[in-house]
Amino acid sequence: MMTKLKIEGMTCNHCVMAVTKALSGVAGVDKVVGVDLDSGEASVEGQAEAAQLIAVIGEEGYEAQLIQ
Repeated sequence: MMTKLKIEGMTCNHCVMAVTKALSGVAGVDKVVGVDLDSGEASVEGQAEAAQLIAVIGEEGYEAQLIQ
């Protein structure tokens, strides 16, 4: 299953790395397909709940929401 998220607050490649690392650590994430600074979007493969993904992004200091 592919989950796409819109992320607000990323301003640099360090932000992208922090979000990628946080998403990679969530149970049920098989692969972080990509975190794009320009579009502010992330794509994740696996069975992780969107709420969990949004929560770990929040812990890093960014706001995220599910893209339907």
